[in-house]
Parts: sequence; structure tokens; C-alpha cells
Amino acid sequence: MPAPKKALRRSLTVTSAALTALALLSPAALAAPGPSGSPSATPPASMSAVGGARLGKPGTQVDLAGGAPVLPKDLTARSWIVADAESGDVLAAHNAHWRLAPASTLKMLFADTLLPKWPKTTKHKVEVSDLAGIGAGSSMVGIKEKETYTVHDLWLGVFLRSGNDAVHVLSAMNDGVDKTVADMNAHADELQALDTTVVSPDGYDMPGQVSSAYDLTLFARSGLQKKDFREYASTVSAKFPGETTKNKKGKASRGTFEIQNTNRLLAGDSDVEVYPGIAGVKNGNTTNAGATFTGVAERGGRVLLVTVMNPAKDEHNEVYKETARLFDWGFKAAGKVRPVGELVGPRSATAASPSAEASGEAGGTGKGAAGTGPVAGVQAGHGAGGVGIAAGITAGVLVLLAGGAFLVNRKWPLPDLVRRRTRP
Repeated sequence: MPAPKKALRRSLTVTSAALTALALLSPAALAAPGPSGSPSATPPASMSAVGGARLGKPGTQVDLAGGAPVLPKDLTARSWIVADAESGDVLAAHNAHWRLAPASTLKMLFADTLLPKWPKTTKHKVEVSDLAGIGAGSSMVGIKEKETYTVHDLWLGVFLRSGNDAVHVLSAMNDGVDKTVADMNAHADELQALDTTVVSPDGYDMPGQVSSAYDLTLFARSGLQKKDFREYASTVSAKFPGETTKNKKGKASRGTFEIQNTNRLLAGDSDVEVYPGIAGVKNGNTTNAGATFTGVAERGGRVLLVTVMNPAKDEHNEVYKETARLFDWGFKAAGKVRPVGELVGPRSATAASPSAEASGEAGGTGKGAAGTGPVAGVQAGHGAGGVGIAAGITAGVLVLLAGGAFLVNRKWPLPDLVRRRTRP
């Protein structure tokens, strides 16, 4: 697409998203869309057609073939989507492109945008200005001014505790919040996540800040291409640096405290069991967004992504319960439903060249579309708290050329399958 037309389309997208967000912030909307309230708004009559025309229609979209299980009856979310993480097939969706407040699930885009910028071992001393502008009532990991943290520490704070303080410190390292927001919007455009407008990098409720179940799923799928993203997203618990103290003799010491992932399908809760095969990715909850969640799980060699936004049912952990029911349905329905759309690849991803070559897994030919084979995954390290990432690659096409661009022919497989391991 020529640059002027692309810029115009993005401008129109931003304008439309801003108008939608303003509608959500009207007095009537503010009174209703909280985590326990019934949504008062209705989805637009037509939405984006990215990924297929049916995904732009309001209501539930599913095409059951013979023997396919029916969808769960007790789903109350404003918007949700079930997709195959590797083929990109959308198995079912409900208001997939409805632009809604995303809450901290927007941190998936933040991480996917900034993770490649620094090595894990990079150290940063936190300045007072780094923590300026954090919204009232924000989730925090407990970062202290004048203390030094590694980038690894900060990302643990982002993924496990959804720490807005960690987001703001990393944004400061990236030359500020404004630049980070611009980087995130540019990356969203590259991923063809055109429902998304970023205003605050941490997902805090802001006028004009919107995303969709479809876009959040794109962010998760893109992030899962990165080893560090997969590791952080699947980490149940970790040690985080505390505050430096001095004893009576003036000797300084610095301890640690434990942080646990707030993703209840990964860590469990009193009324939610750890979901078999779960490997991340991110949850959120704000006044305007309600509860939001995107999860990835693997079963029998198939990897599914499920995003759920703002369940209306007033029940503790409802977003995880509805996600689990959609995962259960998706694993049973895979291969028995006709896709109603697809997760698109990045703009830079084009059809793989038939002449391109890639090594098959474990020395096999692994022939896929365009005559290429899958690239064998490299084993990832263990996450803290007994959760690791197992090596493995499923069928598909992924070619990395010298220029650094992924060339994909529809399928965009994960470099490594992410699997839950039994905790000791």
C-alpha cells in the first residue's frame, strides 16, 4: 500500500478508536462496564474485517461441522476469540473486533515492542522521574527510587505482578513514555492490529485507549515468537530485589521478596485450578475494561490462544473460568469446525519463497507449504517457580532470511512449544 494511503487509513483508525473510547467514557458507560456490572453498550453493527469478513460482524461467529461440540452456553464476556496459535485459524469468535479498554493485557504489546532493546543483564538505577505519572490505584511490583535493577528484574515485575512501576522504568530507559507509546502504536500497525490505539504503555484507563480481542491475540502470538517473552509469561513465581538497608555498623545489605504471577490459570486460586497445558500470557483489570485475559495453552501438540474481555457475570475469577471453558471447547472442536477467519501475520511477513530452504525438525524433511520445512526450535531455559519451556516445533513454515524478516506462508508456528511442567 502506498505510504499516503496507509497513513490515511491509520489516521482514520485512530480517530474511530478515539470516538469509541469517548463513548465508553460517557456517564452511562462509566456506571456500567466495571468488572461486576452488566455492559450497557452494544457492539457496532460493523467492525474491522481484518482476518475475514465474519470477524467484523457483531455476535457469535462459529461454523460447526459434523461431530463438533457446541459452544459453552454460559459465556458472558463482551468479546472473546479462540484461535490456533500456529495456523492462525480462528475457530470461533464473539465481537472479535469490538474496540474496548484493554487494561493490562496491553502490556503484551509493550513487552513485544521493548523486549529486544536490552540484554537481561542490563542494569538501571531508578530515578525519581522514572516513576512519575503512574496512575492512582495502579498495580505495582514495589520498585524503589535510587535502587538498581536488572532488565530481567523489571520484566519479571511486568509479567508476574503487572507492575506499572516496572513499565514506567522501562519506558524511561526507552527515552520516555511518549516515545514508548509511539513505538507501541507503530508496532501495532506493523502487526495489523488496527483496532488498537495506545495512550498509556501500561494499559491504565485513558481516554482514547482501546484494543480488541482480535488485536490482543495478535500481540500474544507475536510475543510468543520471542524466547524471553515465553519464559516470563510462563513463570509462576520469582524472587524480586528488595530495598537496601544498613545495619548498626553501617553495612549495607539487600534482600529479596517473592512475587507470584497473577494469572490464575497459571498460578491457581481458591476457586480456579491451574489449567493443564497453560503457558501464559497476560491478565488485566481496570474500571473501564473490567477483567481481561489472553491465554495460551498446549494439548496434544496443538497450541490455542484464547482472549476474553469483560465478562458480565458477577463472580470471582470469572474471566479465567470463561477462558478455561473456551480452551476446553477449542481443543475438542479443533479439526471439527470450519474457521471463521484467521490471525493475520505482520505486514513484513509475505508468502515464503518456494526456493527458500530451512532445516526440518530432528533432521526430518518437514515439508510444508511452499515446499519449505519448519525451523527446529532451540530449547529454552527454565522459568522460576518450576515452570519451564520445553523444546519442540510443530509443522508449519518459518524461514528467517539474512535480511532479518520472517517470511511466512499463512502458518506462523511457535519456535518452541510452551508446556507446563510439573512443579516440584
